Formats: sequence, C-alpha cells, structure tokens
Amino acid sequence: MKKLVLASTMLAGLALPAFAADCDITVGVVMELTGPAGEYGKAGAKSIEMAFRDFNDAGGVGGCKLVMDTRDSQSQGNVAVDQATQLVNIKKAPVIIGGIISSVSIPILTSVTAPAGVPQVSPASSSPTLTALGREGKTNGVFFRTITSDALQGTAAAKYAIDQGLKKIAIVNVNNDFGVNMVKEFSAAYTKLGGVITSTTPYNEKQASYSAEASAAMNGEPEALYLVSTPVDGATIARAWISGGGPAKFLLNDGMNSGDFISAVGAQYLNEAYGTSSGTSPTASTEYFNANYEKFSGGISPAAPAADRSYDAGAIVALAIAKAGKADKAAIKAAIPEVVAPGGEPIHAGKAEFEKALKLLKEGKPIKYEGVIGNVSFDKYGDITGPFRLWKIKDGEVTTVGQMEADEVTKLKASLGE
Repeated sequence: MKKLVLASTMLAGLALPAFAADCDITVGVVMELTGPAGEYGKAGAKSIEMAFRDFNDAGGVGGCKLVMDTRDSQSQGNVAVDQATQLVNIKKAPVIIGGIISSVSIPILTSVTAPAGVPQVSPASSSPTLTALGREGKTNGVFFRTITSDALQGTAAAKYAIDQGLKKIAIVNVNNDFGVNMVKEFSAAYTKLGGVITSTTPYNEKQASYSAEASAAMNGEPEALYLVSTPVDGATIARAWISGGGPAKFLLNDGMNSGDFISAVGAQYLNEAYGTSSGTSPTASTEYFNANYEKFSGGISPAAPAADRSYDAGAIVALAIAKAGKADKAAIKAAIPEVVAPGGEPIHAGKAEFEKALKLLKEGKPIKYEGVIGNVSFDKYGDITGPFRLWKIKDGEVTTVGQMEADEVTKLKASLGE
C-alpha cells in the first residue's frame, strides 16, 4: 500500500506544471487609489496589471508568475509607509512599485525600502528631493523612477509660460514636497526670464473649499494662474478662481492633463490652459499601449496621468526579475538599470516582445526595454533624462503642441545661473 501511495504521489507530481503556484513572485504595489491623487493611482495600477499580464502570458520567470499585492496609500505618506512595511516585512516582497506622488514615494523610500535594501520604482514622483537623497547617500541605491525630475521641469514650464505670453502670473500650489520644489524651480527661472509673480499661495489638500486661496491669489492683478495641483483639488481651486473673477488663463503641471479635471472645471474655461509633462519620442511600445490599454482597463484613457509610465515601471520590474532569475532584492536592484541600458537588443511592450526578451535573457544576452514613454535609461541616482512634452487644452482635449529637449532645458538653466 505504501508503495502504491508513493507511486500515485509521484504520478500526480508529474501531472503538475514544472513550477507550482507557490513559486509565484509577489511584487508590492503601493498606489494612490483614493484621495487627491486617486485618478493617477487607479490608472497606474491598471497599467502595471497589464504589464504583468503580458509578461506572465509570455512565460513569466521560468514558468512562475508575477503577482501584484496592491495597497492603497490613500494619497497619504503615513498610510503608504504602513502598507509598504507590511509588504516588505510580512509579505517579503523583493521589490516595490510606487508611489505615484512624491509625498508618498519619499516616506516609503526613507522609512522602508532604503533601510531594507528593497528596490523601489516610482512611475510618477518627480520631486528633486529624490535626486538629492541619492546624492547624499540616503537611498542605498534602491530608488528608480520613470519620470524626469522637477528640477528641469520647473525651468521648462517657465520658458513655456513666457513663450505663450503668460508674463504676469499668480501661483497656487499644493503644500507638499512636490509642490514646493516645483514652485521653487519655476520661480527662479520665470523671474530671470522676465516674468512677474504677483503672489504665491500654498494650500493644504482635501479641503471642501479653496475660495480663500483663490481670492488671495488674485491680489496684484495677475494675468494667469499657475496651478500646481492634482485633478480633484485642482478643479475645486480652478472653479473658485474663475467664479471669483480670475482670468481663464492657466499654466498647469504634469498630471493636470486630466479628463476628470477638464470635465469638472468645464472645457469652455480651459481653452487657454497650457502645461508641461515628462515625455519622450513614441516607440512601438507607445503604439501597443495606446491600442490596447483602454479596453484592458475598462475605459481608462491611455492618456490618463501616469498610465503610460506605470506600464513601463511594471515592465522594467518584470524584466529585471527575469534577468535576476529569482525573487532576490539585491539581484533585482542590480538588474533594473541593466534591462534598459544601451547596447542591449531592443524590446518593446506586449506578450510577443516579452517572449523575445525572455529567450534572450535565457541565452545570457543583454536586452534594452524601450517603453511606452520612449527610449530611456537610468543614471546613478535612478533618474531618467528626456524631453518635455508641451501641451494645450483645446475644446476639452489635451493636445501636444511641441517638445523641449532636456539638453535645451539644462543649457537654459545654466545660462540663468541656476
């Protein structure tokens, strides 16, 4: 009987796939699914899910699947730290994707991932503080992001504003690391380019009304409003500004190119709204994502804030785990910059391309993922460099009107003595 049981057990084992479910690799995802940045996080989480779907369909890591353990930061740093701590310490996630906004990503980095040596990839946190932490040796080399730093974007926004004739401007900004740093970089460049800032009014998030802030921003008779915000709060502020008699001319930060923001404010008030975003030249990945994301996500536009770069964050993490060959945080950390490094075989988004990547990795050959946001690589602080997209809202649609190269912005910044 014992031999029969043993034989049947062996036969049952042979009937199983080569890798059982317990070999699945859990990736921690901390996203702003609710709160002021909820629109970003919902789009981002779906993008990562799509990237993992494509990767798993291509074969995964030796037959093992990547599994998302997604947690809601509620757009709050303290909640994000609690969730990331659980993912790292209890679930033993070897890598974290998130957060979206800098005020979530920074505390995750300083309190959880850097001390634990767990790599962290943010799709959309653009604060210069993240670069500064790297330079100061406080990140343990674990942080990467698929968006350019606001150290350059603030300068690009200043130049774009002047070029559009917005030469006397009031500022209302979210009072967090992202908002404060963006305004600092913008203000330095804008005033040196000849612009006049009539007032700067920081605000705290999730207030029912921003009439006081909008009223304060109107002092000095500004010609336009530079609104550094998120779609929900931003819409409330913009409505208060317009209803209070403020001119319907706006400069907007990346992430405000949002359908929800436009519909909440009213397209008729935003025909003179301009903005900048991180962006690069389209690739085959861009075409794939734009053609497939809306159906996969259940109706979210591929142009939704953070959607494109979140797919890339998921793809880079997936390919790095495949290159590492195991759920080991140190090996994944080393592999992340390698899968986008120059010299590798170009790989794009989608199942067929990931199959190609997995075959090359198995053969020990280098790959270079060229993503939805374009062909990027990481510097030693986990930053990417790339051009800035210049856009305008017209008849309720966000329309790209130009591009500003990173080198051009860097030279401008230097010429202004910054």
